[in-house]
Amino acid sequence: MPHGHPIGVDVGLEKFLATSDGVLVKSPKFLKVMQSKLKLLQSRLSRKKKRSLNYEKQRIKVARLHHTIDNTRKDFHFKQAHALCGAGDMVFMEDLDYRTLAKGMLGKQMLDAGFGQFRNITKYVCWKRGKFFSEVSARGTSIECPECGAEVRKDLSVRVHHCSSCNYTTDRDVASGQVIRNRGIELISTAGHVGIQNAYADALPGVEISQSRSKSKTLLGTTRKSKK
Repeated sequence: MPHGHPIGVDVGLEKFLATSDGVLVKSPKFLKVMQSKLKLLQSRLSRKKKRSLNYEKQRIKVARLHHTIDNTRKDFHFKQAHALCGAGDMVFMEDLDYRTLAKGMLGKQMLDAGFGQFRNITKYVCWKRGKFFSEVSARGTSIECPECGAEVRKDLSVRVHHCSSCNYTTDRDVASGQVIRNRGIELISTAGHVGIQNAYADALPGVEISQSRSKSKTLLGTTRKSKK
């Protein structure tokens, strides 16, 4: 059930993530750090005779380095997910198709950051620690003012959000995180209720099982009453 302090999370290439509370995390660039070593090992592998013993030894070295990069990235994602769950009780992220974005000009950087894996890990960690997780629409989060809702268009080179309507100024990514947080609160709020008691954590592991069990219990109760 949704409860407690909400946090909106905006991910990007310049900063790996920015939260609505003003927390900024720099992108580690896992592949770029080990790219020179990987290039050296792959060039040595290309000079080996295929299916020879030396070729297999070098192939294992390349595979181990890829495995190291993947484990380093996954460890970073888990640490950031636990940090988000420790800072708040509700986590909201954008509903984006990162596979489509990875086909663009910055596809290599997108794949190196692993935003899709990070979102799945965050969803799992929230479920594991009893936190609420939800995804919101990503349309216009970078141009909307989190204070007054006015449209503030700016180029990618402008890293500061300044609204001319309400004079609200903050970091561009932090403003996007605050917009995501506001949309998440609107999404889980129920019309006619002050609180958020009637909202449910959709698409979380275990929700479908609990709902099916409750349905089966009601069906059993009705059959017993009919037999009596």
